[in-house]
Amino acid sequence: MNFKRLLPLLVVPLLLTACPSGARRAKDAPDPSSLPREIRSGEQGPFHVQGIAVDLERRYIYFSFTTKLLKMDFAGNLIGSVDGLTGHLGCLTMNPADGRVYGSLEYKDDAIGKGIRKVLDAGAETPEAGADRTGFYVAIFDVDRITRPDMDAEKDRVMTTVHIKEAVDDYFATVENGGRTVRHRFGCSGIDGVTFAPRFGAQEEGDYLYVAYGIYGDTLRTDNDYQVLLAYDTKDWRRFERPLAQGSLHKSGPEAPDHKYFVRTGNTTWGIQNLAYDPASGNCYAAVYKGRKSQFPNWSLFVIDGGKPARRELLEGFDRPVEGEVLSLVSAGKSDGGICGWDFKWGATGLCPLGGGYFYISQNARSKQTEQQSSTVRLYRWTGDADAPFRPVE
Repeated sequence: MNFKRLLPLLVVPLLLTACPSGARRAKDAPDPSSLPREIRSGEQGPFHVQGIAVDLERRYIYFSFTTKLLKMDFAGNLIGSVDGLTGHLGCLTMNPADGRVYGSLEYKDDAIGKGIRKVLDAGAETPEAGADRTGFYVAIFDVDRITRPDMDAEKDRVMTTVHIKEAVDDYFATVENGGRTVRHRFGCSGIDGVTFAPRFGAQEEGDYLYVAYGIYGDTLRTDNDYQVLLAYDTKDWRRFERPLAQGSLHKSGPEAPDHKYFVRTGNTTWGIQNLAYDPASGNCYAAVYKGRKSQFPNWSLFVIDGGKPARRELLEGFDRPVEGEVLSLVSAGKSDGGICGWDFKWGATGLCPLGGGYFYISQNARSKQTEQQSSTVRLYRWTGDADAPFRPVE
């Protein structure tokens, strides 16, 4: 997340992800003639789009606009929306096993959380005095129930939440780095990117839900240069799901992830904004806001190699030895210092693989006249070229 972009109107440009829904994934190319070249959200208020999820079978698209979820058809007609969130709804993905939309949801008392509450303070529900203001959740939307605009996130039974304890623990932890005591283990600022994907380098059936950390862009630290991905088997998650109660944050969720993976990219500004599994390549795409450490190339797009298993190794940059499961980036695009990636203007506010190398990618904008935020989702084809990794489909 980039709080600087919130500043005049507390509007933050962040991002999300998505995969086709249903019990199967389309590895083959969809018929491009059946896909609209662009889908417009229309103006949606002061907060910019965070991500998108696409249902190719039913021809619906879902947008996260930070404090609300939109459901639209491919013609750009609004089918329904879920409003009333006072936290930060980020990246989205569809679970191919159950057809529901999953998204990252943050409640915290830092600059981002205070900024959102300042915009929403007119009538917004706030935690009771002394209540815990910090909680990181996976929000799960029953999209079949989203049938009209302005449905209430708490009252209309369209959304449940699962608490992500591991991220909360890292957010509150203090560690030593460079002789300093610093807050937030691994630089954890919360969670953002989410996607369902197979197990890295494994031939096993079934997906994990991968939840990526937000990472603070502290340029003085050396222990925040990895992206962190938590992996969860969600088959039994219904026992954890609870309705949203924003005035009293619950703690129902798994005690620990099944795996905790690390990807060395160099520090980025707010970590992985969109994390998206591409069934055509078997890889995961990670769109970020560029980092500011001069010793790293600071790409805006990375691709994590889905065919290579994690390797256990000591992580770099830590005062005390820390061992972790480290994933590999694909050897493509641009390379600098052993880190491969690309520069691409879009993707951090919505990146959705469709199969066959096709992607829907969100392009966010704010009107100078109304200062309202909107998204135009355009159809692209992946090329992998170092200078132009995506090309628009005409």
